[in-house]
Amino acid sequence: MVKAIALCPGQGAQRVGMGKDLAERFPKARTVFAAADQALGVPLSRLMWEGPADELVLTHNAQPAILVHSLAVHAVIGDRLDLVAAAGHSLGEYSAYALAGALTLADAVRLVRRRGELMLHAGEERAGAMAAVLGLSGDAVERVCHGESGDGRIVVAANLNAPDQTVISGDPEAVARAGERLKAEGAKRVLPLKVSGAFHSPLMAPAQVGLREALETVEFGDPRIPVVANATGEVVRDAETARRLLIEQLTAPVRWVASMERLETLADGATFVELGPGTVLAGLLKRILPGTTARTVGTADEVDTFLAEAA
Repeated sequence: MVKAIALCPGQGAQRVGMGKDLAERFPKARTVFAAADQALGVPLSRLMWEGPADELVLTHNAQPAILVHSLAVHAVIGDRLDLVAAAGHSLGEYSAYALAGALTLADAVRLVRRRGELMLHAGEERAGAMAAVLGLSGDAVERVCHGESGDGRIVVAANLNAPDQTVISGDPEAVARAGERLKAEGAKRVLPLKVSGAFHSPLMAPAQVGLREALETVEFGDPRIPVVANATGEVVRDAETARRLLIEQLTAPVRWVASMERLETLADGATFVELGPGTVLAGLLKRILPGTTARTVGTADEVDTFLAEAA
């Protein structure tokens, strides 16, 4: 058994072909993909494996695809993991609650599908933009965003991903103005992101009503292991708090640096394991907590390597 803290990736990690090798090699993974297709009533797995990419990238498709990929990996290696805590980036927080036994696969995949639909609709109602800021501290980014908000325009620090990487979000004009100001303040790069709305900003407030309704329709249990919440960077141990913070998460920043620092206090020798597509979270962790042991398990080959080492 590997003592581990699970990290679950968020939107942006999707790619055509994701999870196909897992389904081909591992019956347990194949069962997860089939169950997700049945829960949604659409062939999500076919979209994941065959595309087209411009459909997979849509918020209401990308979010359940990433969650299902994470849960498929866990289905294969879970009996070799002694999970002591979990966290997920944005939609990945739902994956973390599913791994912690608070949500069933069917409820989790339907929830994030609905969440994606609500976020997409909010972005259609009021256009938003996001941009990654590299080379400045989160405090500096927050200060500039505060100065550029006003007169009906909003821009906020939305993802505090690493000490020198923050994503800003808000009205397109405000995001553009803040980006120019941040470059003048010393940011190495400001990279516009291809998104359908201003995620983790007040512009997502209209989505909260529908998400609250969706969360009330599912059985949400107390997580069996501590889950660190994006909105606060603190541990959640009960269902009521989990629901409340998932609703807040839509408009609150993803406090990923604080979340990783909080997880470090729970680690006690545990290995951080990124479950699902990509390697983004393991990379961020090394920048937040240098020297921390982290690994990624998302492909069939990575699963084989993990199982061989955990035997």
